[in-house]
Amino acid sequence: MEQTMTFAHLLDELQRGTLAKVKVAVTDIDGILRGKYIHRDKFLSILKNNFGFCSVIFGWDSSDSCYDASTYTGWHTGYPDAAVKVVPESFRRIPWDNNVAFFLGEFIDGNNRPLEVCPRQVLKKILNKADKMGFSAFVGCEYEWFNFKESPDSLQTKGYRDPIPLTPGMYGYSLLRSNLHNDYFNQLFDLCAEFRIPIEGLHTESGPGVYEAAIQATAALEAADRAVLFKTAAKQIANNAGFVASFMAKWNQDLPGCSGHIHQSLNDGSKNVFYDASHPQQMSKIFQHYLAGIIRYTPELLVMMAPTINSYKRFVKGYWAPTHSTWGLDNRTCAFRVMGGSSSSTRLEMRVPGADMNPYLAMAASLGAGLMGIEQELPLTALPVRGNAYDHQEAKAFASSLAQASELFAESSVAIELFGENFVQHYCQTRRWECKQWNKSVTDWEMKRYFEII
Repeated sequence: MEQTMTFAHLLDELQRGTLAKVKVAVTDIDGILRGKYIHRDKFLSILKNNFGFCSVIFGWDSSDSCYDASTYTGWHTGYPDAAVKVVPESFRRIPWDNNVAFFLGEFIDGNNRPLEVCPRQVLKKILNKADKMGFSAFVGCEYEWFNFKESPDSLQTKGYRDPIPLTPGMYGYSLLRSNLHNDYFNQLFDLCAEFRIPIEGLHTESGPGVYEAAIQATAALEAADRAVLFKTAAKQIANNAGFVASFMAKWNQDLPGCSGHIHQSLNDGSKNVFYDASHPQQMSKIFQHYLAGIIRYTPELLVMMAPTINSYKRFVKGYWAPTHSTWGLDNRTCAFRVMGGSSSSTRLEMRVPGADMNPYLAMAASLGAGLMGIEQELPLTALPVRGNAYDHQEAKAFASSLAQASELFAESSVAIELFGENFVQHYCQTRRWECKQWNKSVTDWEMKRYFEII
């Protein structure tokens, strides 16, 4: 069946019984897709009446361990079903899974309103704010990730120690290294395009077995959908090729981490409002207010962009990840890279998130901070960094740990204003749980350092 089948054609095929099943997925708080196959008759029913999905996906962590202090759901609620609404415009067909029809879903509450802890709904809340201000957001995401000559079984057997990279050496933008596994490399590009995740550029990055993909920019919600789906698509395509893809922020202390950069601009329906030809850097007043909001509020919203213990291992001087809330003109050492030139290209590159981000939440935090800057007409008082931003320590430093970032978020009045008290409370509970799991673990580093000598 052709990938270009429309939603109307799909419904016709389902009603005539030509297709047997549909795959539906939702996104949990960590940005992980959770889904299942649904019989065609059931799917036709849920298009009208929604369907239930166990609320435990907001009551457990990325390893399926249940939180001990989740207010939204838990043992105290009995983990009932939460209502899910299918998103018709997310319709795709999965080319590496027999072209099965695929849909995303989003959570709603008992009154058919957006569920506040649902990541997709969190982003929609910020986009509604933008709409009321007269703006729409245009966004494109980039991912870096490492690929390994491993399987899920081999990684389990070796305890995730010393995974073997797909290719050796530091070969950024290398035609030699991309050619070593060109079947896999080309499948990533071509199959993602068929899956409605058009990749604008795909190349090797600096590091053994690391690739970077720039996903074509589009309206913000669709951009977030593409970003969420890309991670699972890349992992499944890698598995089918006999490899493992990892979007962990920092898997090796001696290598650069994996970024999840977010390119963004605002449009008023007719033009890019970030662009002003009369300004020396083509930056409009709106863009300057937006950037001022980003600079001021990103430190307290950081945990939505850096959600794991490992995220903070990436923020290391000289390893291509920012350490302070700095901005510059086409400067990749800064947290916020302003890119000008024309009305079509003027934008902000948010360089803070890693590849471990939940795109819905990272995008919501970034856009939300910028919109607050516009709303409050914050002046852009910080000067652009020229040269090495790691040498500019006067800027606000980012939190150095998940625990610190979580508490800054919990105390942020801006976070509550943007995302609501229920989301802030729930998200902080989940991040504190993550910290608790880390604090009680015994690491390889501790064993090597203390086991015999201390």
